[in-house]
Amino acid sequence: MNTRSNSAYTELEGRAKRVAALGDGLSILMWDQEVMMPDGANAGRALQMATLAKLIHDLETEPEWAALLDAAEGEPLDEWQQANIRELRHQFAHATSLPSHLVEPMQHARAECAHTWRKARHANDWDAVEPKLEKLLEFAREAAKAKSDGLGLPLYDALLDEYDPGRASKQIDTLFGELARELPPLLEETVARQAAQPAIVHLDGDFSTERQRRLGEEVMRVLLFDFHQGRFDVSAHPFSGGATGDRRITTRYDESDFTKALMGTVHETGHAQYESGLPQDWAYQPVGRSRGMTLHESQSLLFEMQAGRSSEFIEFLAPLARAELAGEGDGWSTENLIRIYQRVERSLIRVDADEVTYPLHVMLRYRIEKALIEGDLEVSDLPAAWNAAMEDLIGIVPPSDTDGVMQDVHWYEGIFGYFPTYTLGAMTAAQIFAALKRDIPNVLEMIGRGDWTPLIGWLRENVHGQGCRFTPDGLIESATGAPLSAQPFLSHLRSRYLPEAA
Repeated sequence: MNTRSNSAYTELEGRAKRVAALGDGLSILMWDQEVMMPDGANAGRALQMATLAKLIHDLETEPEWAALLDAAEGEPLDEWQQANIRELRHQFAHATSLPSHLVEPMQHARAECAHTWRKARHANDWDAVEPKLEKLLEFAREAAKAKSDGLGLPLYDALLDEYDPGRASKQIDTLFGELARELPPLLEETVARQAAQPAIVHLDGDFSTERQRRLGEEVMRVLLFDFHQGRFDVSAHPFSGGATGDRRITTRYDESDFTKALMGTVHETGHAQYESGLPQDWAYQPVGRSRGMTLHESQSLLFEMQAGRSSEFIEFLAPLARAELAGEGDGWSTENLIRIYQRVERSLIRVDADEVTYPLHVMLRYRIEKALIEGDLEVSDLPAAWNAAMEDLIGIVPPSDTDGVMQDVHWYEGIFGYFPTYTLGAMTAAQIFAALKRDIPNVLEMIGRGDWTPLIGWLRENVHGQGCRFTPDGLIESATGAPLSAQPFLSHLRSRYLPEAA
């Protein structure tokens, strides 16, 4: 990194570090609100988070940034420093496009709505959260309009650009259109093929939260999660959070079915490993951050879907599960566990969905949130719109709003423009894993022995350690040798679920 004492670039680094440190503090407050905060403390926490968000925005938009960025570009900078300037300009453009008067009340509304959602989801009480979401959507629309004007992007793309810089909804529409053509017949054929196979033996039992937690921790250690710098907790919605050098994973448990929480834990560990592998020399600088949410979701889905649900890893996992959960009988055989984890079915819940139907869940959310931001759909119409889209895309209708429009936390936290990155991430994961297998031909055998070191080492070198050196599409092409495409993902699905046709 640049160590010159009197340069515009050095001043920018110092400013960026202060902003990032405050951002870490806000992230920890949000994690604490989700996981540990007592219910009665929400009002105070909402004020704390809103105040901190305003302080960060004030620092990000100080007028000195513009002159310093211009001056730094005239200094001799190496490749990483130039990339840092690019990312600082992107950060400055987003911050200055958002009116200062919106920041504090919008953050307050996010905290209030998320708190209400947690209780409303549990009680299946859409009426309780609807007015909070209406208020939050008003802020989201106002922010989208301001960013659209400031960045010169369409409304939805102005929000998407925060999570996946440079991505355009037109590109998403093309990629998702290809999936929409290919997935329905693949789904039908897979469901028919699995129906003709021996029936799955369902695992009945009392899988206590404590036993599931111990099994999850054992698997996290296999995946090289560093508990010295991390935590593993419970929340209403599984997620990975934390701050620089501080990784926080949560999951949720079903004591009648251990398989969901376990694979969710693998998924969130993928997120945490990405953060842990970022270039340490660039900590607290924009160029040292993860490369947007398409890449982030690719890492969690590579862990969960590409590697975690592979027959090889499930063969390794089976005896661990039997030992920790006292499993006995035919249902605990490796073959049956593979059928459980590779089962394809039309299901209600996105986070529990198989990888064939998962993109359909995401397309539903992408269509709806785009319509919400563009003013073509109102919050009052959300439950009906959700149920109609579920029937159209997946062929089932949720029996309740808890399992329907209230199942995901994102909108209730004011996060719009994020959902397409899940399926873009699935496509990226397949493309990256194909490149990884090309470079390490026996990587699945190693995973089958519980050795994830070569896999994680390859990701550290080719993805994690690159930070934001490249654009998102540039990093994908650098790691795989080709631009992002739907074909590696479709090829992976055919190979796993319809091998005779692959």
